[in-house]
Amino acid sequence: MVCLRGGQGGIFHIMPRKKDTSRAANGVGSIRKITSTRNGKKYTYWQARYTAGYDLGSGKQIQRSITGKSQKEVAEKLKAATAALDEGTYIAPNKQTLGEWLDTWAETYLLNVKPRTLAVYQSDIRLHIKPALGAVRLDALDAPMIQAFYRRLMQPSAKKAGLSAKTIKNIHGVLHKSLQQAVLVGYLHFNPCDACVLPHVCRSEIHPFDDVQISAFLVVIRGSRFEMLFLLTLFTGMRQGEVLGLTWDCVDFERGLIIINKQLQLHQERGCKDAYTLASPKNGKFRSVMPAPSVMAALKRYRSIQAQQRLEAGPAWDNPYNLVFTTSLGHHLSKPSVYREFKRIAAAIGRPDARFHDLRHSFAVASLRAGDDPKTVQSNLGHATAAFTLDVYGHMTDQMKQASSARMEAFIKGLSAM
Repeated sequence: MVCLRGGQGGIFHIMPRKKDTSRAANGVGSIRKITSTRNGKKYTYWQARYTAGYDLGSGKQIQRSITGKSQKEVAEKLKAATAALDEGTYIAPNKQTLGEWLDTWAETYLLNVKPRTLAVYQSDIRLHIKPALGAVRLDALDAPMIQAFYRRLMQPSAKKAGLSAKTIKNIHGVLHKSLQQAVLVGYLHFNPCDACVLPHVCRSEIHPFDDVQISAFLVVIRGSRFEMLFLLTLFTGMRQGEVLGLTWDCVDFERGLIIINKQLQLHQERGCKDAYTLASPKNGKFRSVMPAPSVMAALKRYRSIQAQQRLEAGPAWDNPYNLVFTTSLGHHLSKPSVYREFKRIAAAIGRPDARFHDLRHSFAVASLRAGDDPKTVQSNLGHATAAFTLDVYGHMTDQMKQASSARMEAFIKGLSAM
């Protein structure tokens, strides 16, 4: 006996058909021709009814019907349905639309998703998926339909440009997750997104600071109110949200460690304009980094500066989370204010194109050039795998190999000269 979930959430049993010739087995149906009149006009179609199982609540048989334009069409559909009953792969017809299922999925199955991520999912559903596919029945959705949807999203119109390959990939991720859950609960046999082909996402070229630019950067940031923040980011590779969300309890001066277990994140919910919250770091993974001793010493001096700010602010000081980087009154810093100051400094050193994230890239490249192995760099950056680190910074490892080859060549020539 197989227990399945019905189209509207009801649960029923599928009883295996018995090879009993004395009576019709469970699942076997009958076909009949039906003629009906609608608006004075006669219509003829064929219908088959079969027993799909028993409702757990009432114990009554669950009857399903199949219709078609010809007896042959209905017979083939009936044969497929009864075969699925025999094999235990039968899924009851599901009348809910994709839009209805997405509502259920977002409300019921995304309980452990970060608020920001949930807001992004809901935005993709509201702006893209529902308008195009929301009215389609869940059990009628197929791969060609989804593939055509992606193709339309990429095509530019008179009013706006087409979406990028990266955006298509993100939308696909949301739709795939929702349909995978539908498979798990028994609403679908398989996930039609698995058969779709996504456009190639070209990785953006990174532009880290070179040694000359790093030296200039360190000179220009002197006296900036964000000097320590920029210094720590450049020499730890922390993400902007991670450094803004760093708290003093995660700084271990005795062991020379910084624990990265949260980030400052902007709320994406409607009605929460300019509201920040502390959330788990990207990928939900905690990590620790061991900055250079000189960086930790600078951070210790900065702690004394903040302590003086607290004394001067008096009762107005407001830093409930004990954040490392705050305003003069203890409030958290906003990403736009930090970014504006960074852009001013970047322009001053001849890099107006630089982004705050390029500080992270600069740390990664400097680490690899200094001889750190990719696994260590991966751990410091919080990447999921060392393979991802190599994928992003692989061109730097190629340069390191060339330099190694040149050193070996010089060594060989030195031996030959002896």
